[in-house]
Amino acid sequence: MTGIAVLGLGGTIASRVAPGAAGAAPDASVDELLAELGVAVDGVRMHGRQLLQVASSDLGITAVLEVAVAILHEFADGADGVVIAQGTDTIEESAFLLDLVLDPALGPVVVTGAMRHPGIAGSDAAANLRAAVATAASPAAAGLGVLVVMHDEIHSAAFVRKAHTSSPSAFASSPVGPVGWIAEGVPVIPVRPVDRRAPLLVAADAAIPDVPIVAVAFGDSGTALRAIAASAIDGLVVEALGGGHVPSSLVPEIAAVAARIPVVIASRTGAGAVLERTYAFAGSERSLLAAGAIPAGILPASKARVLLSLLIAAGEPRERIERAVREAGRSTTNPTPSEGVS
Repeated sequence: MTGIAVLGLGGTIASRVAPGAAGAAPDASVDELLAELGVAVDGVRMHGRQLLQVASSDLGITAVLEVAVAILHEFADGADGVVIAQGTDTIEESAFLLDLVLDPALGPVVVTGAMRHPGIAGSDAAANLRAAVATAASPAAAGLGVLVVMHDEIHSAAFVRKAHTSSPSAFASSPVGPVGWIAEGVPVIPVRPVDRRAPLLVAADAAIPDVPIVAVAFGDSGTALRAIAASAIDGLVVEALGGGHVPSSLVPEIAAVAARIPVVIASRTGAGAVLERTYAFAGSERSLLAAGAIPAGILPASKARVLLSLLIAAGEPRERIERAVREAGRSTTNPTPSEGVS
């Protein structure tokens, strides 16, 4: 019998509409979910543990590092796999963070949620939770790092993004697509990463740096960039236009920030990698890299921010931060260094 721990964080999957309330809010415990949704998988024994009861917009790096510690405890207590049930708005960040700090040799870790809460017609809560449990219990999921299971699709945490506000098929992976799917209740995972590096070593109680994201817009005057740069921040992610471009007037502003703290350039497009050597106009990717910015590669701003925050929290030097971001932005593998969450 395979043992799967289901850890509840709240979110839509655990939401109900209280009498007289205007809308749904997280309320159901994970044990209630498992019982009320009738989730059962042949050959699998499940136990629930409620860690949080919040909307995913209230999750943050500290909370998810604590989830990572809880996952370690579950494996130490004999679990064969772990499922995280949470809100969908920040799954791309929380799953990616867990993937960065956990050793995939521990066992499968699967994150899931729901786009429609259990109290409305067409809810995907039961199907997603069952598919996640089946995936966490599958030998095919071993060694793959953290996975996200939604809408009968299995995604790698390295690539997954929420791409729609409300559709049950809201999750997509760019540029590779899902690594697998659920067929007749059984996980099928034909795509596997070639290599994985050591997880990042970040203490669960580490001080979390302030790393904002500033989005560059059409005709941007730089007001937001200057305001953010003037505050006491530890790092910055710039969500640039196209292949990693900004209005030429912003290059000196970004250079001044990059002289003090790490600045990562991501693209707002949602697909493709930040360019490094194609254009040479003022405001191009070449001018930003020459100004000291670090290219995020395929990482969207949301994930670049998580990675940069963890690297700063771990006390990594500037050279190591640049190398790690570049590595992560070029492949599905984690950046090199240490030995996981402590």
